[in-house]
Amino acid sequence: MTNSNNMKDNKVIGVDIGGSHITAGLVDINEKKCPGKSLRRRSVNAFGSIEEIISTWATCIKEVRPVQEIGSGIGIAIPGPFNYKEGIALVKDQGKYDVLYQQNVKILLAHALDISADSISFANDAACYLLGETACGAAKEAASAIGLTLGTGLGSARFHKGMAEDADLWCIPFKESIIEEYISTRWFVRSYHEKTGRIISGVKEMIEQSKDDTILELIFKEFAGNLAAFLGIFIKMDHPEVIVIGGNIAKAHHYFLPTLKIELEKYGCSIPIEISYLGEKATIVGAACNRYFQISGLRHC
Repeated sequence: MTNSNNMKDNKVIGVDIGGSHITAGLVDINEKKCPGKSLRRRSVNAFGSIEEIISTWATCIKEVRPVQEIGSGIGIAIPGPFNYKEGIALVKDQGKYDVLYQQNVKILLAHALDISADSISFANDAACYLLGETACGAAKEAASAIGLTLGTGLGSARFHKGMAEDADLWCIPFKESIIEEYISTRWFVRSYHEKTGRIISGVKEMIEQSKDDTILELIFKEFAGNLAAFLGIFIKMDHPEVIVIGGNIAKAHHYFLPTLKIELEKYGCSIPIEISYLGEKATIVGAACNRYFQISGLRHC
């Protein structure tokens, strides 16, 4: 079994594990370069067996770099609930990865890769996304920032003093439910159906299928109001220098960003808002940086 805590090698494999995919790439910590040609992506059957899931993860990682050359190890970003320190999956009754519940995936993956479990670090995906954007993306050089990933769910993170952490604000009370129900993909699906009677799968399809710009404008205006109300709360909690917004919904930012800025002014907020520069690569860079922090003791990439 290979042990790979070689601190002379400042290249770390960064990994982003989602509900239906794994993406991995080699990150040069010194140069703060995003993965380019090394980037690999595979679909994952989240309903498969433990062996199938772990094997797919391991195969993707090995395609980035041979295990004998892993260098400073592997940093993995993965959604919660998860015991990040021990590497134990705690996802339950979410319709994906249920088979991994209470499994030590760090040990399972290390075995599949034939490396030491100490060579692998896990971290929250939202925190990694923001860490990547502060390392070499939209919030580069910022001393403090907050980040949102808007898509199937709501990811939120905060960055201070060189470190990022999951803000875990998806479930704060908002209107008749929780905030995630008002600024996620399912809100768009529900709102569009209520207004048109038509069924869509997400924001991209809504824009492509819509025959009425007035409906789109109305929906995005309401969305911007909901998002501004949430950001008003988040900003008062953290007082950031900059806000970074990513995720699939952020790809439609030109539909809601101008209104969002106007709405935020009503809350006395004029903090710069940046759309993610790096996209999915931000999470990979952040996962690699987090790994490097753990083995080097440094607080900055």
